[in-house]
Amino acid sequence: MKKILGIGNALVDVLLNIDNDEILKQNGLDKGGMVMIDAERKKELHERIKNMQQSCATGGSTSNTIHGLARLGASAGYIGKIGHDEMGNFFCREMERFHVTPHMIESDIDTGIATTFISQDAERTFATYLGAAAMMTPDELDPNVFDRYDCIHVEGYLIFNHDLILKVCQIAKEKGLKISMDMASYNIIEANYDFVKMLLTDYVDIIFANEEEAKAFTGKEGREALEVLSQYCPVAIVKVGKEGSYIKMNGKVTQVGVIPVKAVDTTGAGDIYAAGFLYGLMNDYTPEKAGELAAFLAGRVIEHVGAKLPDEVWDEVREKFFA
Repeated sequence: MKKILGIGNALVDVLLNIDNDEILKQNGLDKGGMVMIDAERKKELHERIKNMQQSCATGGSTSNTIHGLARLGASAGYIGKIGHDEMGNFFCREMERFHVTPHMIESDIDTGIATTFISQDAERTFATYLGAAAMMTPDELDPNVFDRYDCIHVEGYLIFNHDLILKVCQIAKEKGLKISMDMASYNIIEANYDFVKMLLTDYVDIIFANEEEAKAFTGKEGREALEVLSQYCPVAIVKVGKEGSYIKMNGKVTQVGVIPVKAVDTTGAGDIYAAGFLYGLMNDYTPEKAGELAAFLAGRVIEHVGAKLPDEVWDEVREKFFA
């Protein structure tokens, strides 16, 4: 079986269900928004919420994708940077619990935390402290790790760190790995357009984008955006919301629909879509079959709060696709 490596911002999601939105106002948070916070504000925030019921999960876009791949049965590893602290230990334990091999870089800076307030209407408000995750440098990468894998999935949020992501791509190409990338955010694409264009031209084999990200790069929408992206990457995927997704591979365009769901929380849908599609690609599925698996996972995850599927849904996935 082919093996896949992921690299991204290693974060721990701290999830709190709140009865009302007053706590958001008290902490200067705009409902539905995401604010970046520093170490001092993170410390103050966690002191205020220490007596509230909360749960933790591994987070970060690529971490979510690699988790999904491992749950599907893929042989997977992950590179990220964590602190010498309990959150860092938790991140590693959770990776290992789901059979992901952690290749972690350690730091004296605290592990990154995405504190997530979930309102009664399922709206999510984030206070994100990147911590150690933002401190990863090119010289901390171990090229020998890449020898163990056939493909690497790169988090688009790393694009801000030009030197790091370029080094990742250079090592991957030298080692013969396929490079998969998720565009992550339209504003990142706009702010780094020339750099992204270079990455797609010279390195990336598989590109995932949603409508906004695809438009930010191509100036076009839907299938027209797909055609432009496919000029750069052999495999291009554009996700178009309720209309599903377009896939171009081997010169052929495939449209995959969505499954009927009652949406509760869309967080992580793109991450687990990538997991399903990459699993299919690694196992020589047709684009149609890989897309159907990806769409099913994405549909199921938005029926639940959080970026992870519960065990019973994984049982359903295995019965539907692997029986």
